[in-house]
Amino acid sequence: MKMLLAAALLLAGATHAQDSEPLSRDALLSNFGWDFDAVEITTEKVDDGLYVLFGAGGNIAVSVGEQGVLIVDDMFPELMPKIEAAIAELGGDGVDFAVNTHWHFDHADGNLALGPAGTWIVAQQNSTEMMAKTNVLNMVMAKYRQEAYPEDARPAISFDDRMGFHFNGGQIDLVHVGPAHTAGDAAVIFRKHNAVHFGDVFNNAGYPFIDADSGGDIDGMIAFCQAVLDEIAPDATVIPGHGPIVGTAELKAYIEMLTTVRDRVAGMVAEGKSMEEVIAAKPTADFDETYGPEGQSLGFVNRVYTSLTK
Repeated sequence: MKMLLAAALLLAGATHAQDSEPLSRDALLSNFGWDFDAVEITTEKVDDGLYVLFGAGGNIAVSVGEQGVLIVDDMFPELMPKIEAAIAELGGDGVDFAVNTHWHFDHADGNLALGPAGTWIVAQQNSTEMMAKTNVLNMVMAKYRQEAYPEDARPAISFDDRMGFHFNGGQIDLVHVGPAHTAGDAAVIFRKHNAVHFGDVFNNAGYPFIDADSGGDIDGMIAFCQAVLDEIAPDATVIPGHGPIVGTAELKAYIEMLTTVRDRVAGMVAEGKSMEEVIAAKPTADFDETYGPEGQSLGFVNRVYTSLTK
């Protein structure tokens, strides 16, 4: 998720997550400051037949072709009319398949509109299981109670490590390497288009959020990014969960940042330092110019420390 969330929560006077009651969906969206009526869906072309939609929530990849429409992530149900209108402008008619890169609300709440309309929803097995129950998402600045999705809004197709689509004239591979941003992440590789959608394992809008309370893991983030990098071409297009589209150079720099911060925090953990002492040491300081002030993130150092000590 974006740094915007932390800033919005701070402006709304949210207390530390450990001392707060979980927010409802209405309260969380209010703290975001999102006005779905005012949100504009914009489109960027990656290749013939592959596009990315930007709006509120996670980036959506769209494959459009003779066999129909496959999307990766789906934002929010309130935005679905605008999303479908944008897809129609690309030549699509509705959504045949929706892949959830993970279960968090800003990437999967659109299931609430798509599932009942007949879209086949796909996710990694751990995310499928999370969507079947109510979960408390600890975002450090606040907690959010994400309610269980109705059966018709949950994935009808799930996979463990890998699965593939032969769709719109090309192969689309879904890859799960292990716990990373969550315990159920999927990267979606569009082989024909030399592109990959990472979900929130790769966040290009600030420091990443690691859902350490629900199985996320800093070592897994690094391993996941490296494993996917190893199987895409050097000139591949990289679609992050949030932020602008980039190339593999930015992904490599991101892996280096994750590794450096992980090593610094692990060293201080080995010395017996508390979380407060680690945060005060500012282990991200030399990366803040690129990723933004760590204090405005969703507790990146907090979540690194938590994942290393849980």
